[in-house]
Formats: sequence, structure tokens, C-alpha cells
Amino acid sequence: MIATENQPGLHSSTISSLKLHYRGKVRDIYEIDEAHWLIIATDRVSAFDVIMPNVIPGKGKLLTALANFWFARVQPMIPNHLVNIPLETILPDPDERAQAEGRCMIVKRLKPVPMEAVVRGYLIGSGWKDYLATGAVCGHALPAGLQQADQLPKVLFTPATKAALGDHDENISFDTMAQAIGFELADDIRRVSLALYNDAASYARKRGIIIADTKFEFGQDAAGNLVLMDEILTPDSSRFWEADTWQPGTSPASYDKQFVRDWLETLDWDKTPPGPEVPEDVIQGTLSRYQEALDRLTR
Repeated sequence: MIATENQPGLHSSTISSLKLHYRGKVRDIYEIDEAHWLIIATDRVSAFDVIMPNVIPGKGKLLTALANFWFARVQPMIPNHLVNIPLETILPDPDERAQAEGRCMIVKRLKPVPMEAVVRGYLIGSGWKDYLATGAVCGHALPAGLQQADQLPKVLFTPATKAALGDHDENISFDTMAQAIGFELADDIRRVSLALYNDAASYARKRGIIIADTKFEFGQDAAGNLVLMDEILTPDSSRFWEADTWQPGTSPASYDKQFVRDWLETLDWDKTPPGPEVPEDVIQGTLSRYQEALDRLTR
């Protein structure tokens, strides 16, 4: 178990010895050298593409631990961006190192593929809304009469464009993706993404968790090889459901930040910045779900 109680939490890192390259919704990325990045998973939380003003203390450490578990598990399937360089050599100053310990990745600098590889196994979220409106999900026609949270007849690959910070990702067809990055690369990403999801979903199901959907991000190294990057199969990038209580026709109990989204949906808020302050009970409820997911999947 990762201790998360009585922590102030990290909203934004302040590493002055390295150049800040980018501050995203959750992660701060620093330049180490021409070949490597330092990525710090903060305790920020975003929902509906808006960053909330307060943090969920310890969330970044839980996410990092789970992502590292999955990276190690799928290493035989595809290489990833992690490199084995001691943090002490990157951040010799103990105060700076304390901001990164347990919540950072030292990774290769890659050429990112400007697409999110979304895989859906169940009918939920924007896919459910799309189905209600069109009878399809991102152009994939589906049988009539499906319910919210139904398992899909087959797992779907539904790519999306990567939006700038504060904007919304846009679902696109595979053909549009292939036109943008080339058919061979798009087909490789689709094949690998489906294989990763199927492996992870089977593994998680045996531990009482349904992975309803997820997204992967990829880059290419100097030789053009496809490399898995960012984070994978965490409650921030996936929908995790309690398998024992899953029931089609309802919105299933989740282990992910849907707990925050559900609370936000009760507010009179237009889903534009600034986000509302997250109350303590929602913070603790989210943390307990993240911790439970980590414990179940890595035990």
C-alpha cells in the first residue's frame, strides 16, 4: 500500500535545475538532455478537460506505481519509453528529488504520434451518447437494443486527436487517422492497442475489475520503431468497474475518476475553467478507489 494520508499533495513541481518543457493536465515534463525527459505525475486532477484547483494528495504516486506495473507486464509485447537511470543522478538536490520520488518516470525522448489510441470494450461515456444518437460508436455500427454499460459485441478501436491543453479531444475514424499518419503506422497502433487491451482486460477480470475502456499513447524512436509512452491502464486513462456489481442498464461503480465526474455533474457548473474546489469527502473517496485498484491489480 502507498501511504497517502496526511500528505499536502503536489499541485505543481518546481524543479529549477532542469528546464520545464510542458505542464499538462496531470504531468510536468522536464528536459534532462537531448535524449531524455523527466516526467512527474502531480496530484492535480482534471475532469471534462478542466484542471481542478485543489489536489488529491498521493494520486500521482498511485498512478505511477500502477503504470510501472503495466509497463513491466506488457514489455514482451511492445517496448516502452522507460529508461533505467537513477533519480539521484538527475536530481542531486534532495529538496528537488523529494518532489519526484515515487511519482516520476525517466524516459526516452520520442517523436509522439499525435493521436490517442482509444479502445472500448463496453458501451459507456461518449460511446453510449454516440450510440443513442446514431446507433453506432465512432462509425462502428452496432446492434439495436443495447443498454448503457453493455459489453460490446466486439472490442472497438476508436482513435481520437490529441487536443491542446484546455480543449477537448475529438473522436475520428480509423481512415482519418490513417490519412494523417499513414496506413502502416495506424494499422500497427490499432493492432497493438487491441492486443494490449485484451491482455489487460482478461488479467483484470480475474481480479474483479472490468476495464471498460482505455487509451494508449505511442511515439517513435529515431529508427521509426513504435514505442509505448505516457501512462497506461490507470484510473486516469481508463474506466475501471467493480465486476461483481456490474449491471447493464446502469452506470457501474468505478475505481477511476468517474467519482469526481459524478460529483461535478451534480453542480451548476458549465464545465469550463475555473473548476470548482473538490470537497474532502470526494478527495478521500477517489483516493480509496485508486488505492483499491492498485492493490487488486498488483497483489
